[in-house]
Amino acid sequence: MYDDTGFAAWSPYGGRINMPTMDELAKNGVTYTQWHTTSVCSPTRSTLLTGRNHHQNGFGSISESAVGFPGYSGHIPKENATLATVLRQAGWSTFWIGKNHNVPVDALDMASSKERWPLGLGFDRFYGFIGGETNQWYPSLIEDNHFIEQPEQPENGYHLSKDLADKAIAYIQDSKQSKPEKPWFMWYNPGANHAPHHAPADYIAKYKGKFDDGYEAYRDWVLKRMTDKGIVPKGTKLTPLNPMPPETFSKDDAVRPWNTLSPEEKKLFSRMAEVYAAFSEYTDAEVGRVIKYLKDSGQFDNTLIMYCADNGASGEGSPNGSVNENNFFNAYPDDLNVNLKMIDKLGSQDTYNHYPTGWAVAFSTPFKMFKRYSGYSGGTADPLVICWPKGIKAKGEIRDQYHHCTDIVPTILEVCGVAMPEVVDGVKQTPLAGVSMKYSFDNVKAPTAKKVQYYEMIGTRGIWNNGWKAVALHGPAPVDIGNFDKDKWQLYNTDIDRSESDDVSGKYPEKVKELQKVWLEEAKKNNVLPLNDLSIPAFHGLQYHKENPADGRFIYYPGTTEVPEASAAPTLGRSFKILAEVNLSKNTKGVIVSQGSRFGGYSLFAKDGRLVYVYNFLGNEPEQVLTSSLPSSGLHTVGVEFVKEKMTDKNETLGTMKLYIDGKMVQQKPFRTQSGRYSLSGEGLCVGRDSGDPVSRQYKSKFDFSGGSIIKVIYDVGNDSYQNLENEFKVKMARE
Repeated sequence: MYDDTGFAAWSPYGGRINMPTMDELAKNGVTYTQWHTTSVCSPTRSTLLTGRNHHQNGFGSISESAVGFPGYSGHIPKENATLATVLRQAGWSTFWIGKNHNVPVDALDMASSKERWPLGLGFDRFYGFIGGETNQWYPSLIEDNHFIEQPEQPENGYHLSKDLADKAIAYIQDSKQSKPEKPWFMWYNPGANHAPHHAPADYIAKYKGKFDDGYEAYRDWVLKRMTDKGIVPKGTKLTPLNPMPPETFSKDDAVRPWNTLSPEEKKLFSRMAEVYAAFSEYTDAEVGRVIKYLKDSGQFDNTLIMYCADNGASGEGSPNGSVNENNFFNAYPDDLNVNLKMIDKLGSQDTYNHYPTGWAVAFSTPFKMFKRYSGYSGGTADPLVICWPKGIKAKGEIRDQYHHCTDIVPTILEVCGVAMPEVVDGVKQTPLAGVSMKYSFDNVKAPTAKKVQYYEMIGTRGIWNNGWKAVALHGPAPVDIGNFDKDKWQLYNTDIDRSESDDVSGKYPEKVKELQKVWLEEAKKNNVLPLNDLSIPAFHGLQYHKENPADGRFIYYPGTTEVPEASAAPTLGRSFKILAEVNLSKNTKGVIVSQGSRFGGYSLFAKDGRLVYVYNFLGNEPEQVLTSSLPSSGLHTVGVEFVKEKMTDKNETLGTMKLYIDGKMVQQKPFRTQSGRYSLSGEGLCVGRDSGDPVSRQYKSKFDFSGGSIIKVIYDVGNDSYQNLENEFKVKMARE
């Protein structure tokens, strides 16, 4: 299961991105043209885990946005047992490779129970990353239940897509060499195509100039190809580039018409699409190595392979694209001039890039909108190819039956001959929400077995019922307009209007009312309510936050696992103090404490005889730096204090940062700090090192602390003055 891939991106569907492995599977199987998802990753992935609707699973939104209501808790209830649990109890080996965006945000740290990590959800092995995304050059890796270091560095050829393919093959080999007769199930989730779009230079070079015609021309070009291939019916119309009234959605989701761009902007936007395409094809090639292994080992013919994506193309790059997607998660506007300066570094370790909204619309042709817009097929219509040479007679055929991601689990269970138990581990199970698709494998004319499917995602809504579809004209969070009861609903007959281009609500008002009623019934049944379309800062306020100790202090030690952002001392958008007790020598160097990466974070370190504190505001140059000579050898306290003064309309936190050595303030400067996130996943708080991608350009990765020792690091996010904390430290130092 890929991430963030629209209906019109890939070659099997007529798209311009070459996918040789997927093309081969499509020629040996069936291609589905009306398979739908929830419109966002965590929710869709939860349905593939359990076969229930995403709100039933507690995943009404991404795990980081859990807000406590039953449909949005981020906790899959035990009455929704996973497919892996059922198959493992039926005698299968179970493996999870790659992205895992379904661990509750309150269970990410090492002190938490692992019952909702992969091994607690029925998987024998896990290798990948936890969270919405990760740096493809410097991923935050986990194997089974613990964090691990990446096996190689980028300069030695490392890329996550290659690493995942290697591990997938190894896991299957491990199982087969011990128990050759034992069947296996693998859920394979590459980091592609979610930002950051990182790809090897040779793959990027293959697409040079391929998207110079622009996203509007691409829409025209690809729709004809999709029609010729039978992906959409003849006569399917193209929807408008900006199809929603401005007051109904966020301006950051708008598309700038290609003919309004400057030559420099066109060059930049085209390059962003080239890098995205390269990322996708490179990952497909790595998946191809797994397929080759299956063929070489004689397993391919009797392996059911589903090749798909989890939601429509992503519009999180804003109208101008981004060289740092972390801007979006901090509600900070992208700067086009900054983007232009980085054009030659797109896809490399120096960028965390994402294309502009125009390409999201283009890759979701012919539909309206893109990821997060659950009412429209631009957010939910996704590629799905199913290949099973021994079990599917059809080769290279198209299937038009309407289906949903909740239908995958029932399909796999039927193919495997395993019934869904009524009770799992002593807990009575809720019925599966989907229907099996197996009936369609060899019957192109079979009527659609599915009758109804609701949609909802952070305020957007839709309902499909026997070919009719009603859509609320309301954009997703962070649109922050509320008034859901006042929304206008559109109506489409998708049997004759596949692209949802002809709103017939005025012609059939009673049908609209009927479908609104069906939506509300489904919403009540599936824990969809209450609805939420809040701004990003408001959403942050509702999300899970680790409760601060009564005294506002957190203590961290060297030699420990990184602390995930959700569980770490909160330093975003507020005043804070950091104080480290360290033994120094003339040879001391390395990171004392850090959090984040070059795309946003901070680091306190020693280098070349100096103490340095860097705050990297969303990767913007220059880095904000405080520095002083290292004190003499021996035990010292060093640290910083940030005093928040105000917030800007760009969500910058402005204030004064002060550097201290043994209670004496040695330097101070005005600083701006972030208010949203350091990272969507990984890059947690580390003592004695900087995990993954380094925060500062002043050092490279693996700049671990040496030439001394770190006793502990204290964070104070309470109201104590720095001097009081310093005095208390002096007492503790004397006592110890």
